[in-house]
Amino acid sequence: MIKVTRLDGSEMYLNEDLIELIEETPDTHITLTNGNRYVIREKTAILLERIASFRAKILSRASYRPGKKYLRRMDCGNSRPWD
Repeated sequence: MIKVTRLDGSEMYLNEDLIELIEETPDTHITLTNGNRYVIREKTAILLERIASFRAKILSRASYRPGKKYLRRMDCGNSRPWD
């Protein structure tokens, strides 16, 4: 979710996956897929940067592998008891 500012100065968080249309007249209008429409203070370029940054953060978290050593298998050669 990204933080946006309404014209009255109140802040809200918006699910960027629901954005259908962004229009920039003197004000920026966001239309969601459910038909809700919001007027915000941020310009379109700033909004697109926030969306890209949020998605990059999600992708980096999804691909992060902490590499905990106790979960890795160790190659111990022929140390099996039946060998």
